[in-house]
Amino acid sequence: MPAQNTPTSFGLVTRTFHWLTALLILTAIPLGLIANGIEPSPETIARKAQLFSLHKTLGIAAFLLGLSRILWALGQHRPVPLHPHRRVELTLAELVHWLLYLSLVMVPLTGWVHHAAVDGFAPILWPLGQGLPFVPKSEAVAGLAAGAHWVFSKLLIASVALHIAGALKHHLFDRDATLARMAFGTAAPEAPLPQGKRLAPLLLALGLYGAGTALALSMAPGPQPASAAPLTAATGGNWQVQSGTLDFTVAQMGAPVTGNFAGWSAEISYDETVTDGIAGKVVVTVDLASLALGSVTDQAKGPEFFDIAAHPAATFTADLKAGPQGLVAEGTLDLHGASVPVTLPFTLEIAGDSATMTGTASLDRRDFGIGAGYGDEETVGFAVEVKVALAATRL
Repeated sequence: MPAQNTPTSFGLVTRTFHWLTALLILTAIPLGLIANGIEPSPETIARKAQLFSLHKTLGIAAFLLGLSRILWALGQHRPVPLHPHRRVELTLAELVHWLLYLSLVMVPLTGWVHHAAVDGFAPILWPLGQGLPFVPKSEAVAGLAAGAHWVFSKLLIASVALHIAGALKHHLFDRDATLARMAFGTAAPEAPLPQGKRLAPLLLALGLYGAGTALALSMAPGPQPASAAPLTAATGGNWQVQSGTLDFTVAQMGAPVTGNFAGWSAEISYDETVTDGIAGKVVVTVDLASLALGSVTDQAKGPEFFDIAAHPAATFTADLKAGPQGLVAEGTLDLHGASVPVTLPFTLEIAGDSATMTGTASLDRRDFGIGAGYGDEETVGFAVEVKVALAATRL
């Protein structure tokens, strides 16, 4: 049984690629459809995420296998068709094959780009990281990739359906060896006729993908208006924040996911001459509607988690203390209707009338009743790491 194609038959490598690809595609498509149809709730979110993780992982495998299959095909004979005189049928078959080849690359690639462009839901189940080189974290990129993935997946489903229908037609109605050739390597019963290169099917397939790309571009969301105020200056205190970030990281399905709040202000009073004891005070107010958490932003703002409709803001009120162990902000965080003691160690550098500060605190979402329906860490972790960094000037 030859490994490579011959002018009349498909080799073992080509047939192995064919059936492995079919297995991956026919598993990944139902997984995606089922997962997409599950309404998220505390009872279903873990299953939804697991199915999407499997769907994404199989998609990446199909992408790598598809590239390998295409590279292999470039160096192989193209076996003679069984019915070279059926021009319309042959053209349609070649069109479907080109659509399948394009889909093997474009469908998983656009899904991968979407996954890499936005943090959040359902990690890919492999050890090589969740991002892609040259793909930024961007809602615009994620939206465009999601639209293209949706359109291209429909082209994939249509081409798979046509491919299967064609195989069944040959097997059940024509009763020829088309299916046996790919299953067992059966050779064509006739000597091959000279086959010229046919560009029409390829051009038509590219045209369909071009139309699909235009449709995806038309579906991409335009620039979104800001949903919340950005970092704002607070009145009071003797230091004014000029720039800063407020980020947090939580585990989702075992993978770290980082979010941030764009809208917050800090009222800071601080005396750097104090080296032991209370050196100042800080009041930080956070607009929870400014939350960004990748693909799960809306869910995180909803009643199961931050519930911004009922609790639109959070406030951290703390004394700034200096001592032999360093600097800490020690106070209370009012969030989601709960007041919880929080200690945030920080570093501070002051040069004249300018200062930079970084700090990290560890919280437990259960202390605030956030995500109460998610009672274990399989879906959403308990620990939340908060990081703040800012630059301020003396008033």
